[in-house]
Amino acid sequence: MNKKDALKISLITLLFLGLIITWLAFGKRGFIHLYRMEKERQAYLEKIQRLEENNRKLVEEIRRLQNDKEYIENIARKELGLIKDNEIIFRFDKEQEKGED
Repeated sequence: MNKKDALKISLITLLFLGLIITWLAFGKRGFIHLYRMEKERQAYLEKIQRLEENNRKLVEEIRRLQNDKEYIENIARKELGLIKDNEIIFRFDKEQEKGED
């Protein structure tokens, strides 16, 4: 085998290996596709964790709303501004407080 034949075989082999590496990297199921899919999978797993935590908090709030009268009273006071009988609420204007100093 002479140098020309060896060079041709080497170039053909390199070209073939280059095509295979390109196909493995950029093909339909290549490494880049797998990397993107893994990133997407991780994002979905994080979203699932956030949703499970949110769901757990909502279930706890439902349980408290069904069973905890103090909790219901606190929610009614904060969100609806309800007061008990013979209770007086004092509200101060923040602008007035600043002017009196």
